[in-house]
Amino acid sequence: MHHRHHVTLLLLVLAFTAAGRAGGADPTALWSGKVQPLLDLQCVKCHGPIDQHGGLELDTPAAVLKGGDDGAVVVPGQPEASRLFQNLAADADQHMPPEKQLTEADREIIREWIVALAAEPAEPTAQLTNRPTNQATNHAASRRQFATVTEAIDGFITEGWTSRGVQPAAPVDDRTWCRRVSLDLAGRIPTAAECDEFLSLPAETRRSTLVDRLLVSDDYAVRMRELWDVFLMGRVKRGGHEDRRRQNGWWAFLENAFRTNRPWDETVREMLIARPDSPETKGASWFLYERRNDHQVIAEAVAPVVYGTRIDCAQCHDHPLAREIKQAHYWGLVAAFNRGKNVEGTTNVAESAVGGFVNFTNLKKESQPALLTLLNGRTLPENWPAGDQKEEDSDDKYVDPAASPRVPKFSRREAFADAATRGNPLLARSFVNRLWAVLTGRGIVSPVDEMNARNTPSHPELLDWLAEDFAAHGYDIRRLIRGIVLSQVYAVGPAAETVPPDAFAGVRERPLTAEQLARSWRIAAGLSPDDDALRRATISALPDVLPRDYNATFQQAQFLSNAPALTEILKPVAGSTAARLVELPDNGARVRGAFFAACGRMPDADEAAQAAAFLETRSDRPAEAVRDLLWALLTSAEFLTVP
Repeated sequence: MHHRHHVTLLLLVLAFTAAGRAGGADPTALWSGKVQPLLDLQCVKCHGPIDQHGGLELDTPAAVLKGGDDGAVVVPGQPEASRLFQNLAADADQHMPPEKQLTEADREIIREWIVALAAEPAEPTAQLTNRPTNQATNHAASRRQFATVTEAIDGFITEGWTSRGVQPAAPVDDRTWCRRVSLDLAGRIPTAAECDEFLSLPAETRRSTLVDRLLVSDDYAVRMRELWDVFLMGRVKRGGHEDRRRQNGWWAFLENAFRTNRPWDETVREMLIARPDSPETKGASWFLYERRNDHQVIAEAVAPVVYGTRIDCAQCHDHPLAREIKQAHYWGLVAAFNRGKNVEGTTNVAESAVGGFVNFTNLKKESQPALLTLLNGRTLPENWPAGDQKEEDSDDKYVDPAASPRVPKFSRREAFADAATRGNPLLARSFVNRLWAVLTGRGIVSPVDEMNARNTPSHPELLDWLAEDFAAHGYDIRRLIRGIVLSQVYAVGPAAETVPPDAFAGVRERPLTAEQLARSWRIAAGLSPDDDALRRATISALPDVLPRDYNATFQQAQFLSNAPALTEILKPVAGSTAARLVELPDNGARVRGAFFAACGRMPDADEAAQAAAFLETRSDRPAEAVRDLLWALLTSAEFLTVP
């Protein structure tokens, strides 16, 4: 009987994963897009990894299909016979959720999913549980041979378009592509001269030539530093924090890493060990130092870098949604750093050879030792004192007792850093996914810092291939970037509203970062791109970098409509765009010049007519009129987003 139940469950799960191929609604897409978020919000607190009322778990499709102590809760294809759906009715005897009534729209989601489960099983390739997205799939597709990163991306993505019946947007023209790649790799729009030079190159090689130039430019190193400073340290609006990062070598460390194309695993290892031994690594210790001996904050910052997922929710108990993230992982990561202490007056982070043996307590009041346990399954060996035995610190436990700071012969930090950067596939996966999001607006797994069982990759074979290739080629960041920006995915135009964002069949709105915006404003205004005052003012008003959801605020609207910094750069001073436009002979020429300076294109007929009419009404104040037209263009949605 038990064997028969297991086979039945397997067939149901196979039906779940295969129904999309048989026609009709795809239960896999319904689960990840609608059902799982609904159950997570309304049901999993009482029916999930932490609590299982009635023996029922509702956090994975396999668990739902398995049922609870009273048997199955889903009859595939028959919502009216399924207790999971029946109990959502307002008059149900066992009404769920208790003391709350779901909307008809929410009930319809469950009904639609159960109906979709009716399809006959296809081939036996499904798994009984959600696969953690921070682990490789081992699909044969991920081992397919491609000559370049670009070829692999184009191959996997176009196959996805075909299988989903998605029509990709038409590719953008060269001028638009030049603006896009310059914003992404140089952190600013191109000047008119740079764009003209690009367009003068042979058509078949102009894009690769520009990418190769940008990847060795100082602008690229600064752009990458700006991004990863925020990803690794968080955005700070107050100048003091930013100044300390600059003064203590953190910025120089990151810029040098990107400028020299240092392998990413080496960069991360230097940050985690925090013992700079050369001018190039001087600022690496600031990653730990700025967190001021708060070892839990350090652990929470390290996890997305080396695991690809946040682990904050596992502080007091195993993760309530992602089953693979245990409380032991959280406290094991804390233990890796809890022997460290900042050396005041320096940027050194010392490390003791003894101490740091702590226990953590779960919700059942059970005490467990915080071992050096990694999310990939490894536990690093370490001898714990027996019973009440007290460890004694002594010189013989350090490599050089006279050094300052001293380095333990067994360093927890170093042991963890080695394990996290050598033989850890999650390191490559997390970087690949975040970089993909930077360049396309969305991760293959989204959100980018939650690569766990709750968030399935849109293209698992592609993610596997890119991560394995990235590690196999020595964590070569330039090679990965080059492959992405020369792909079809990167070159597509605006997406149709009906196309799902995870199909990557068209570009989605990507707001410029404050740094991109400040530099681009100055270039459009005919000035040199760098100005620290404008950059700081823009960061203060527009601090978000790769936000999960882009929502403009009242503060941002105020800044864009009345920023003194913008007033300053739009004055008609010698050599500026405003001065040049004022000198043009007629309003038509001024409109064309304004659009080309700001948007890199000519206005269409309606835009030209409206803009000319605006200038005409202010013909007695040409400088002011030109300023206001430029202001409108520089704060338009077109300018504020990557094209």
